[in-house]
Amino acid sequence: MDWRERIVSDPDILVGKPAVKGTRISVELILGWLAQGWTHEMLLESYPQLAREDILAALAFATELMREESYVALDKAAA
Repeated sequence: MDWRERIVSDPDILVGKPAVKGTRISVELILGWLAQGWTHEMLLESYPQLAREDILAALAFATELMREESYVALDKAAA
């Protein structure tokens, strides 16, 4: 799956935060709910405009960002 088909960034929508195409649902929101333990089914029920492919695209987008050469190093004490 190519996340670029489903994730867009528009300065006029959510101040340019990456979001699911055609919605105001940000990748950040999706990742945040998943990090809180929400399942795909919970997201789909709460946000009926989402498709399972949108959730997977958000995860693929985040994965690609983590492959970038620069990132914030985590403090060993916090880990």
